[in-house]
Amino acid sequence: MKTIITIATLVAMTLIAQFSNAQEANKNDAVQELTAQKERVINTEKEALKKDVESINERLINNEITRDEAQKLKEDAAKGHALNIENRIAIIDNKIALLERNGWKNVNTEDPKIFIGLNTQEENADVILGLKINTGKERTVKYDRRTSSNLVLAFGLNNVIVDGQSLDDSDYKIAGSRFFELGWAWKTRVFKTSNFLRLKYGISYTSNGLKPTDNRFFVENGDQTELQTFGLELDKSKFRMDNIVVPLHFEFGPSRVEKTEKSIRYYTARKFRIGLGGYVGANISTRQKLKYKENGDRIKDKIKRDYNTSDLIYGLSTYVGFGDMSIYAKYDVSPIFKNAEIDQNNVSLGLRFDL
Repeated sequence: MKTIITIATLVAMTLIAQFSNAQEANKNDAVQELTAQKERVINTEKEALKKDVESINERLINNEITRDEAQKLKEDAAKGHALNIENRIAIIDNKIALLERNGWKNVNTEDPKIFIGLNTQEENADVILGLKINTGKERTVKYDRRTSSNLVLAFGLNNVIVDGQSLDDSDYKIAGSRFFELGWAWKTRVFKTSNFLRLKYGISYTSNGLKPTDNRFFVENGDQTELQTFGLELDKSKFRMDNIVVPLHFEFGPSRVEKTEKSIRYYTARKFRIGLGGYVGANISTRQKLKYKENGDRIKDKIKRDYNTSDLIYGLSTYVGFGDMSIYAKYDVSPIFKNAEIDQNNVSLGLRFDL
């Protein structure tokens, strides 16, 4: 028992010693960070003053103001930024004084927290023998984030385009044939100071379904796949192709700019946009589902095979919309079936949501 108490005492003393050292180190780090902030404050205000002077000079050149008015505006701007520096430096000096007086406490937000265990949601934390301690360091915010990402969800009607045949004479049901897409997309601003043109790219799962008309289903005959009449009355006949594709679009449209001292952000929410591009990918699955009755029994056949469908998928796509929702159209330049006597190309029209 005494041995256990002795070990516990040694562990406790070690924890206290390491915790004290961490306190001092964290205090010094925080003081250094606040001192560096003072230099950044001065540089930021100087840069802001420079831009104000450039703007005033531009107004003077355009004869919007007189020389006397320009001089007065420059003096006012200089005084304003000088006061900003003075006030902001005073705030930082007060924080340093609090640190020196109260130790390593986080003067920017709340008092630091100690976490038991190895994981925590808190950022900038140290681990000491299983204890996670928030150092109080300020999180770095990237000034200009040119790339963002979002979920893509699309669905709508699907059909086939055949040379010399209109959709009114299609072999597939207009309302019953549908497509679905689910993916993740990244959007990168092309130009440094304008968000009018963006590059949108990502990866998506797409499913193109076709429902044949006139009680027909697909039959694979060698290297040819053709529609034939089924021997019994079909309750359902559906043909589906699943693909993984990489879409790429050039997106055009206005955006809203929010600029602060620490960051600049471009937002396209509730703005018109248009996307032009295409996609390339691979067919990962082809299957056919048949439902019918035979001798009073309900039968459901799910047949998964190649059906001579193209392995490589590529095509053109576009979307036009406002905010998160768009009208979406895509056309497979690659034919549905390889070596077919007459090429059939998948076409889709529906709604797209960039969430």
